[in-house]
Amino acid sequence: MTYIVNGRSYGEQPAPGQCLRTFLRSLGHFGVKKGCDAGDCGACTVWLDGDPVHSCITPAFRADGREVTTIEGLGTPDELHPVQRQFRDAPGFQCGFCTAGMIMTAAALTDAQKDDLPRALKGNLCRCTGYRSIEDAVKGVSCVETAEPGRAVGTSVGAPAANDVVTGRAEFTMDTRVDGMLHLKVLHSPHAHARIVSIDKSAALAVPGVHRVYTWEDVPRRRFTTAIHTDHLVDPDDTRVLDDTVRFVGQRVAAVLADTAAAAEEGCRKLAVEYDVLPAVFDPEAAMAEGAPQLHGADDPFVRDPVRNLLLEIHARVGDVDAGFAEADVVHEGTYFSPRVQHAHLETHGSIAWMEGGRLHVRTSSQSPSIAKVKLAHLFALRPDQLRVFCKRVGGGFGGKQEVISEDLVALATLDTGRPVCLEFTREEEFTTASPRHPMALTVKLGARDDGTLTALQVRNVSNTGAYGNHGGETLYAGGAAVMIYRCPNKKYDAYSVYTNTVPSGALRGYGMTQPAFAVESAMDELAIALHIDPLELRRRNIVRPGDPLVAMHDGPDDVMFTEDGLRRCIDLVDEAMARTAGEPSPGPEWLVGAGVASSLHETAPPTEHISEAWVTLGDDLVYELAVGTVEFGEGTSTAHVQIAANQLGTTPSRIRLVQSDTDRTGFDTGAFASAGLFVAGNAVLRAANAVRDRILEFAAAFTGVHVVMCSIEDETVVCGDRRVPLAELVATAGARGIRFTAARKAYGSPRSVTSNTQGFRIAVHRVTGEVRILHSVQATDAAVVINPAQVRGQIEGGVAQGIGFALTENHHVDANGVMVNPNFRNYRIPTYADLPRTEVLLVESADSFGPMRSKGMAECCINPVAPALANALHDATGVRYRALPLTPERIYSRLNQDQSLSAA
Repeated sequence: MTYIVNGRSYGEQPAPGQCLRTFLRSLGHFGVKKGCDAGDCGACTVWLDGDPVHSCITPAFRADGREVTTIEGLGTPDELHPVQRQFRDAPGFQCGFCTAGMIMTAAALTDAQKDDLPRALKGNLCRCTGYRSIEDAVKGVSCVETAEPGRAVGTSVGAPAANDVVTGRAEFTMDTRVDGMLHLKVLHSPHAHARIVSIDKSAALAVPGVHRVYTWEDVPRRRFTTAIHTDHLVDPDDTRVLDDTVRFVGQRVAAVLADTAAAAEEGCRKLAVEYDVLPAVFDPEAAMAEGAPQLHGADDPFVRDPVRNLLLEIHARVGDVDAGFAEADVVHEGTYFSPRVQHAHLETHGSIAWMEGGRLHVRTSSQSPSIAKVKLAHLFALRPDQLRVFCKRVGGGFGGKQEVISEDLVALATLDTGRPVCLEFTREEEFTTASPRHPMALTVKLGARDDGTLTALQVRNVSNTGAYGNHGGETLYAGGAAVMIYRCPNKKYDAYSVYTNTVPSGALRGYGMTQPAFAVESAMDELAIALHIDPLELRRRNIVRPGDPLVAMHDGPDDVMFTEDGLRRCIDLVDEAMARTAGEPSPGPEWLVGAGVASSLHETAPPTEHISEAWVTLGDDLVYELAVGTVEFGEGTSTAHVQIAANQLGTTPSRIRLVQSDTDRTGFDTGAFASAGLFVAGNAVLRAANAVRDRILEFAAAFTGVHVVMCSIEDETVVCGDRRVPLAELVATAGARGIRFTAARKAYGSPRSVTSNTQGFRIAVHRVTGEVRILHSVQATDAAVVINPAQVRGQIEGGVAQGIGFALTENHHVDANGVMVNPNFRNYRIPTYADLPRTEVLLVESADSFGPMRSKGMAECCINPVAPALANALHDATGVRYRALPLTPERIYSRLNQDQSLSAA
């Protein structure tokens, strides 16, 4: 057989049954990505004789004697293919993991196919962008701008890694070959709750190529939490690397280490495990009831109430809600349910570990290498100097990689064997073992006078944390933001984080706020209808105003301040936009049309301590090296950090060299989550850049004898009064005196401000099938000073797209035995190009009190008002209130065919 890839002939032969994707990657063509291994996502798209195919479902032998073209063969960073250039200049990507496959599909499209992109791109998924920017890329629309020296902020400059992303050369976690690397695979529990009686390793160890089998007896018995926060005490230490009790279907039972992934998988199949099956409970209300099976022991210190399976309960109140309801003219009460949903980032979790120079090195797909290092040091009793953790580019996160769930096993195996080891999750493992969004049932009770003034606001939140606590406590507290958005003298918030025998829940975009926002904003709409007040007007009358205390769970002092009138202006902008246009026309008379809105507030940093350190150094080549620990996974912080530094140093982004997310080369960084990648790390970058600028100017002032206030940097020149001194001359002179222009600065996540969002939808609902079509989508947001307009727009569009999936199609179906029954993209159904509208993005002009350059992060907050706005539009169209997500055609159909006088699901 002869294999020709990108014009080069290879003598290597694929293994029997090997797919083309794995064969191409074994040859070093890492632009061919793994997203699903089922032909669903398109990340692995290559050309066979010029025709795009999904290489994960194409047998490698079918490429014999044919021309194979991967993204690396389409163009190079110095000589881009026209479509690569279009994706760079649109820009048509965020994390970039899907981009190679998307480009390979787009570059083969005919003009007719370009006119029907919903059909032409149906085989390529993107979780980040919302597809508008991809459409722009395919059609050659450019948004990328060039920044003038010192004027980078406010300009849509391209991402630093743009050329590498569009040519497939950007390195993601698993895009490497390490000599002698071994492969780990995990045996997962088939039971929701069981004690492991015994594990017979003998048959597994007899499989050719198998080196080790690890069970609970072979790992450190230290407890830890997989959740990532600076203060680990806010999360429960209720987890072990491997345990002798399993508490959900999919939990690790054992890990097999082998020469190949296939041998490791066979080893897992050969393990003989004897289980003592225990009673299980899946519903949190049932788990709290008397006599329910207990997941954790009475002597475990992390459990608030083991008898009721409570990780945490909150009982907070301000004022007197009973008195508030007594004085209300109208009272509304309803229960709203948000299900378990998955991040569905296209790059699955994965880590690689090896020993080098007597130290453990771990390359991983984490949102926080700094804290991953802390956890690994704790687990394996390592000193900090014995361990390095780093990331390359990460293929999406959305909170899913705010966990340590792959790093521990590779570290264990490498420390044991001294060999390089890798572990890469399958898509099924992502769905069944990685931490999804918490299912929550929220009962909201609102009281108001006839004029709409709120008199009482009461919420009961029951959150299903799953088998382990992870982020169960912090997400429960985060839900208070849905309460603080409205002024009300009487508030009550009762919340319960409950252990059940289901996959542990974790962090997901919106972080504990998305579910309460659905509940409270749906309830506000129902209250408005009962009061005969326009829903937007009811919000205007009750929203917090600048200078108000943000009261959720207490009326004591806080570090969060609401200083801009962004929320009201968001409401007004959406109101105007909805009045200005109806969007797409109604599909026909059999469709019901309605409109809905919702609002939200989101804090600009998490309440737990968030720290970031940035280093800036001017090199002899006149390039500034910016070192910051924040990971880039599509949120755009890398671009923003470079822009902030360039702006303050009077130069262009091209003269900033970024070093990031490497504990050997950067300072401590809590992580890129909760929008802190901009808010906290951005402030650290700003302070470090300012410090280096000031040192240069102080040296230049002394060098020229001009007062420092008369000095400024203009790219490669320092202007000192009437004299212009080349920066190179100052660097050389300073170097001769032993002086370096370098500085390190830290920033913290306090004090904090809030972002504001309002979402509006106009939709059509088929009166027979229950199908929903979005005719108009608009979101207004208080982004404060915009660092990069194209990136802000992209983050909002992506957040709305993810929110639409959350509201309409996505559901983590679990059967009566606790087994997820749809662990793949084909049946889980994240939105495709054809499913999404083009969202109108409206930005409120304001200035944040605490953010870098007075900016606010936009990656997280934009998802929160999406689901309630859709639910409110659905009620407006049908007259039927749906209080449980997702709003699938089946669920809508079943209600539309009931008595239309029903007012609530």
